[in-house]
Amino acid sequence: MKKCMLFLGLIFYGSRILIAQEVGEPERKAGVAESLFDFGDAVIDFISGEKWAIIPAVVYSPETSLGLGARAIRVFRFKDDSSTVLRPSTLPITFLYTLNNQTIFTTELDLWANENRDYLNARLELSNFPFRYYGIGNEPILTEGEFYTTRFAYFHLNYERRIAEGVYLGPRYEFRVDDIRDRQEGGVLESTQPLGFDGQRLSGLGIVGKYDTRDNIFQPKKGWNNSLSYMGFASFLGSNFTFSQYVLDLRKYLNVSQNQVLAVQSWWSFTAGAAPFQHVSLIGGSERMRGFFEGRYRDSHAMVHQAEYRLPVYRNFGMVFFGHAGQVGQEFSQFDWNRFRYGAGFGFRYKLNQEGLNIRLDIAFGDQRAFYFGLNEVI
Repeated sequence: MKKCMLFLGLIFYGSRILIAQEVGEPERKAGVAESLFDFGDAVIDFISGEKWAIIPAVVYSPETSLGLGARAIRVFRFKDDSSTVLRPSTLPITFLYTLNNQTIFTTELDLWANENRDYLNARLELSNFPFRYYGIGNEPILTEGEFYTTRFAYFHLNYERRIAEGVYLGPRYEFRVDDIRDRQEGGVLESTQPLGFDGQRLSGLGIVGKYDTRDNIFQPKKGWNNSLSYMGFASFLGSNFTFSQYVLDLRKYLNVSQNQVLAVQSWWSFTAGAAPFQHVSLIGGSERMRGFFEGRYRDSHAMVHQAEYRLPVYRNFGMVFFGHAGQVGQEFSQFDWNRFRYGAGFGFRYKLNQEGLNIRLDIAFGDQRAFYFGLNEVI
């Protein structure tokens, strides 16, 4: 933990020096800086049409390595509503091929309507995904992980209705089918045979409750974004595993000063019943615990606490500094201070549009050094 705090302190101090240098030497740097940012804005304007922005997709993370493809995204207001009250809706479509021989297609509709009284979210993902298995628990069996491949289709749909100021409630449906192959012969996955080691079919219904008072969905400077969800997977819905999962996600945004924002998150996941190993509570990846391989730590229950400090640097360019801690356990009683895994890092942001949608590049340090390139904020 001390190393993480020291690292955050050093990079924050370094960024203040860079900003101070730019403020102190405007005449020497203004011409070059203006030209570079004018060029960047011109590129963004060129690839962004009136309705769609189509850009080459470049992603990088430990889970995918380098991925290349195309991404189209539409940011719009439902029924061309020009009201400043209605939140913008988004429809991204992405196709990627990675150096890990992964093929990924995703699309996700985030729709706000009726002056934000109605919210609809739907996601479809089709993937051929070589991945790594480390084992189960806060001290997994493998340190490097062994490869396997999952070909899967995933779909979810949830609708929420505002029932009070900032309070939303509604149903959710999830479906996922996996065909697992290319397991390492005689490896841990084959020898221990955790639930779902030869594939899975999941179908479940649940309910989601939210408390959302953000002032902006892309770049909130104040407010809350809290959610509590329950999902139940059962044979009568077509699932071949029966289990339930509860997820509590608490997020708070604080405008510290001069558009500098502190975002904090506390995320908890609890799984009960016979859940397959790919659907238990897990940490790691680009959303929770950057710097740790996704699924490096997995078990029945998990918790992650994250903080991110965001500050503008120049025009559409900004920086973030973040830190996080998390752990997993088979029983809730196993959670303990000395079981936490810690990580930290920093990143760069470039704003794509006036709504606040960002391109992000993050450099994270956990049990490995990792780079993440993508769209939008993590918290």
